[in-house]
Amino acid sequence: MRLKPATSSDGVSEQLFTLGEIPGVLWTPDGAAGARPLILMGHGGGQHKKAPDIVDRARRFVTECGYAVVAVDVPGHGDRPTDERYDRIATENQARVAAGAELAPLIAGFQALVARQTVPEWQAVLDAVQDLGHVGTGPVGYWGVSLGCGLGVPFVAAEPRVRAAVLGLGGALATAEAAARITVPVEFLVQWDDERVPRAQGLALFDALGSAEKTLHAHPGGHGEMPAFELDGTLRFFARFQHLILPFD
Repeated sequence: MRLKPATSSDGVSEQLFTLGEIPGVLWTPDGAAGARPLILMGHGGGQHKKAPDIVDRARRFVTECGYAVVAVDVPGHGDRPTDERYDRIATENQARVAAGAELAPLIAGFQALVARQTVPEWQAVLDAVQDLGHVGTGPVGYWGVSLGCGLGVPFVAAEPRVRAAVLGLGGALATAEAAARITVPVEFLVQWDDERVPRAQGLALFDALGSAEKTLHAHPGGHGEMPAFELDGTLRFFARFQHLILPFD
């Protein structure tokens, strides 16, 4: 893991890094020492590790909760090199939609393909970040919607260190089987008028989650219109495992 010099503003330390070919960013409280909860955030499609919504949420997790937060670029996004295979599939999918094909199944198939690469990458990122003294091996949470949900469901299902997850704006077409293996508490977000993920598919993914403790937050509006106040609920949700892990066992 190659760490770049950290920068600091308003009590938050931001440090870019690379792990092999994976570019990432780690946010921690200024002067942090010792283990603390860690949130891994998955960005949306066409975004990157420092997209504004990722940065805004990460900084609030740090300043209001004292967490560490890590985000990395998904293959073909941000500072990752162009992936000809993924680009070709995306171009073919665009042509299919223009010819009248349904968008949701194409998105689901593409995300399932990318997840085969990102799940082990994200597990390696957790290994490296938790080896840092000011992060340590505290509890881990996951936050990801849209593409971050499509990749996050198989990741949470496969990674036992994740103790709670916020997911949403995703459907069950490619992830229902993995969702059934998720047993940690989940907060799930649905946009009632989502033009990219049919409402029925979002609700089906929520139903497929194997978690005994799961909550559905549904709001009117399209795919990109999730209300800003949902971030406050997310902070409260993750705060439940900051000090007490036993309720999630």
